[in-house]
Amino acid sequence: MTTATTTRQSAALSRLFTARVLNEFAKHQKSPLFARLVAESGLNLATGDNTTISEAFDEAFRTLRRKSHRTDYVYRSALAHNILLGKHSLSTANMMSEFRAGESKADLVVLNGTSTVYEIKSERDSLARLAKQIFDYQRVFASVYVIAGAAHIDGIASMVPNHIGLMKLTRWDRISKVREAIDCPEKIDPASVFLSLQTKEAALILERLGYGLPDLPNTAMRSALRDIFETLAPTELHDAMIGVLKQTRSLEPLSGYLSSLPKSLVAAGLIHKIPKRAQDNVIAALNKPLSQALAWA
Repeated sequence: MTTATTTRQSAALSRLFTARVLNEFAKHQKSPLFARLVAESGLNLATGDNTTISEAFDEAFRTLRRKSHRTDYVYRSALAHNILLGKHSLSTANMMSEFRAGESKADLVVLNGTSTVYEIKSERDSLARLAKQIFDYQRVFASVYVIAGAAHIDGIASMVPNHIGLMKLTRWDRISKVREAIDCPEKIDPASVFLSLQTKEAALILERLGYGLPDLPNTAMRSALRDIFETLAPTELHDAMIGVLKQTRSLEPLSGYLSSLPKSLVAAGLIHKIPKRAQDNVIAALNKPLSQALAWA
């Protein structure tokens, strides 16, 4: 198999776990994109009456997690199962994806007693932007980890400060900690935190800290809130931020839905949130025969 073929198949496999596929299932109980991607992926799938779409996702993930195909989704899945669901629960912790921090977007953030950001550097990723990403993350989160494949570990260790944690994905479902991150909530920057938040979340944080909100029109409110944020003590702000974000972005309502997904799709279910009214459509689609799905393309 050529490198170009492997790259095309990896791209198709990875796209199976994206929001667009889940959204098509949620709206229509079928996904023409899913059918096309299965064909492009080169998967050798049995299409008898007993093979379901759910089982096809599991087989796709078994292929995707091989080192020759491994993409960011494999890392996200490992973090979701090992960190969020392995050490915590949806009632005590939260996970956010693509959370804006300065000029960067955090791959995954886990909130429990502290805030921890995980930057993924898969075998296919460059380290060119890592220094800037680390700078941005430290201004919003108390603890920063970089998780990478074995080929990147030495390079990352030589470029990031000693208080930045380092993890290695040794298998798709096994993470080893190379270096512990040091938790530094006192070093976050209140102005940077404010820019990462929705206005309603910023207001809730100030209320939690005992501040009265100014009586201003919406057009002037955000600027006024930012002025207050810039006066806050970093550690107190950090603790209030965790409390508010665990409330406003709670994953607990997804608990029943996630338990109905195949293991391969749990991370996608956490990242690409489907409205409760449409979750039954996704489950119904996953239980349909694969042979029926292949006719959707």
